[in-house]
This record gives sequence, C-alpha cells and structure tokens, in this order.
Amino acid sequence: MDPRIQQLADTLINFSVKAQSGDKVLIEGRGQSCRPLIQAIIRECIKVGALPFVEISDPVITRELIRADNDELFALKDFFALERMKAMDCYIGIGSPDNMNELSDLSGELMARYNKFSLPSLKQRVDQTRWVVLRYPNPALAQSAKLSQEGFEDFYFNVCNLDYSKMDQAMMALQELMERTDRVRLVGPDYDLSFSIKGVPVIRCAGELNIPDGEIYTAPVRDSVNGTIHYNTPSNYLGFTFEDVRFTFEKGRIVEATANDSEKLNQILDTDEGARYIGEFAIGVNPYIEEPMLDTLFDEKIKGSFHFTPGSSYEDAYNGNDSAVHWDLVAIQRADYGGGEMYFDDVLVRRDGIFLLPELAGLNPENLV
Repeated sequence: MDPRIQQLADTLINFSVKAQSGDKVLIEGRGQSCRPLIQAIIRECIKVGALPFVEISDPVITRELIRADNDELFALKDFFALERMKAMDCYIGIGSPDNMNELSDLSGELMARYNKFSLPSLKQRVDQTRWVVLRYPNPALAQSAKLSQEGFEDFYFNVCNLDYSKMDQAMMALQELMERTDRVRLVGPDYDLSFSIKGVPVIRCAGELNIPDGEIYTAPVRDSVNGTIHYNTPSNYLGFTFEDVRFTFEKGRIVEATANDSEKLNQILDTDEGARYIGEFAIGVNPYIEEPMLDTLFDEKIKGSFHFTPGSSYEDAYNGNDSAVHWDLVAIQRADYGGGEMYFDDVLVRRDGIFLLPELAGLNPENLV
C-alpha cells in the first residue's frame, strides 16, 4: 500500500475524529475507488480499539433511487440513516465518484425535496458526531483538476498530508480578530457586499472536519447582508455545474439570483425560507490549492478565496438560519482572478488574497507550505 494512504488514514483516525477504544466509526465511501483508503482506516480503527462500520454506495444506484420520486421511500431511507447515525461516535465520509455529473439531469425541484428528507440524518452527523469528510484521488477528480492521475495524486497527498497543526496555530490571530469584528466588507471588480458578524462564533478548520482543510468560518448576522456578490468560480451542486452565479441581497435575503441556469438556481433557493439567507462566511487559506476543480471540498479552501454560503448555518457558528440547503459558493480575490479587498470594521486586512496585517502574515502561502 502507498505509505501516503496509511499516513492519511492515521491522520483521519488520530487527529481528525480522534477515535478511541470502543468508539463506533461509520466509514462511508461514495464510489468504488476509495477502497484502499477504507482498508487503511479499518486498520487504524483496530489499532486504537475502535469499531469500524462500512458502507460503500454508488452514485449510479443513488440516481435510480432518487428517480423513483417517492416521498415514502425518501422518508424511510432517512429514518434508517438517522437511527444508524445515532449509534455512531465518529463519521468519515469519502467521495470518489466516477462521474461528478451523475445527478445533473435530475430536476432541481426533485433534488431539493430529496435533500429535505435527508436533513435529519445530516444534522445528526454534523451536530452529534466527530466527523470528517474528504475525497479520494481517481481519474474523474484528476480530469476535473486538469492533471494526470499521477500528478493529481501528488497534489492530493501534498494537500491532505500537510502540517495542519502549524496551520491551526497561524489561524489563531485571524480568529481573535474576527471575534472582535462587527462589520465586514468584501469588494471585487463587479461586487460590493457588506454584513455584520458581531457576536457569531468563529471556528478554525485545520484538518479536523475536512481533508483537505484550510478555512476559518463564522456566519453573518442573518438580516445584515446587503449588496451584491459575483462568484468567479464554477460550482458543481446536485450534479449540475453552475457558472457566473450572482446574488443581490436586501436585509439578508437573496432578492435576485442569476447564473448560467437561473431557473435551476432559483429552484434551489426556493427549497425553503432559509435557502435565500446566508449560513456561513469563510476564508480559504490552503497554500497548495490554487485553482477550482468543481469539487467544493477543495475549492472552498483555495488560497486567497472566501465562500459565502446560502442555506443552513452550523450549530457552532449559528446565526438562526436553518435550511435543507448548504451551498459553499466561492469567490477568489487573488490578482490573477481580478483582485479584491476584505475589510474588517473599515480596516483593510487582505488585498488580492494576501493578508496585510503583520499578525496575519503567518497565513500567507509562503508561510504555510
């Protein structure tokens, strides 16, 4: 076995979910190519005395189940998923789809309804288990990254096996600054957005919930968002690739939304009332991730980026917004993407993706690699 796989499995069990003797660990693989990593995780579970439970699903089969369009089936499926999740202490989710667009021809309305039924088990996993989600390198991901399989594997293991404890230390100063901040303003070539984060907790993410990792998140005060945003990266959501997404906000609510398929976009935003409000504001700092690859788990960590998320907020950074939707849409502010500025209480803290305050310099790419 590639020793980098074993190193990653060690990180997942001992650093990310901190599994201990007697813990029940659900390992969920989506796609077949992640089996080597699942094998390595099982071995690490056994080493620490944890109990591994495994499920491997196939997106092609999932598509057929969704196409059944049966609310009773959807409800029962989540009933069993919820009961299983209640029995777990830890969760590791591994995505390795052969085709990231497998669900692209399903209607936005159907996918929104399916996700509504899946919400209870998702919330149980997020709020009540020690969890981490990641991808596993396969040809589909390599193609999305425009790399050879070997080149993508080298990139993947660099990203996933970096020194997250060093990143965590560097994040502390930004966390402290954000905890003191009231007003945030984000400015780009064709957008200008302002909101408050006053009183909302700020969370560092350095390898405990996502692999790869490298973000620090909070949420806007729910009704405080005003202005416009243009997301300059594509996003694959529910099997469809959205491009050129633009929102206009008034008192926190998305009042206008356009994209390459505005109808499908608005169907998602009409899933429920909370889908038109923002549940997360986060800053990406992973030094190895530079370009979007249509995979949110990577794209939301892009250096010099931020994401501004329609839908539910996290329990540990809760702003009162609940939704079946949580969609991490990314904007890159580096100079090679048109530039941009980030202000905290009218102080310029980042320009063109580079932190300007001395206490935040440790988060700039040259200090994290």
